[in-house]
Amino acid sequence: PASTKVPAEVQASLSPLNDDDPQAKALGYVNDATTVDTAAQPRYEAGQACANCALFMGAEGDERGPCSIFPGRLVSATGWCSVYAPKG
Repeated sequence: PASTKVPAEVQASLSPLNDDDPQAKALGYVNDATTVDTAAQPRYEAGQACANCALFMGAEGDERGPCSIFPGRLVSATGWCSVYAPKG
C-alpha cells in the first residue's frame, strides 16, 4: 500500500497551525491535548493526541506533521481536535 506520510521536503514548506486559526477554532484544535476544554469538547478522552490519530500524516516521533483535516499546515503531535479518529 502507498504511504500516507508526507515527505520531509514537503513538510518543510508547511506552516504550523495555531490555536487561533479560524478552522482550528471551529474544530476545537489545541496544540497541547492536555489543555482541551472537556466541557466544550466532550468527545476528548485522555491519551488522545494528533500523533495517535488516523488523520496525522507525520512520521512516528515527529514533533509536528501534516493532517488531512488542515491542508497546508502542520499540527502538533501533542495536539487534538474534534475530528480525532484513533489509528486502527
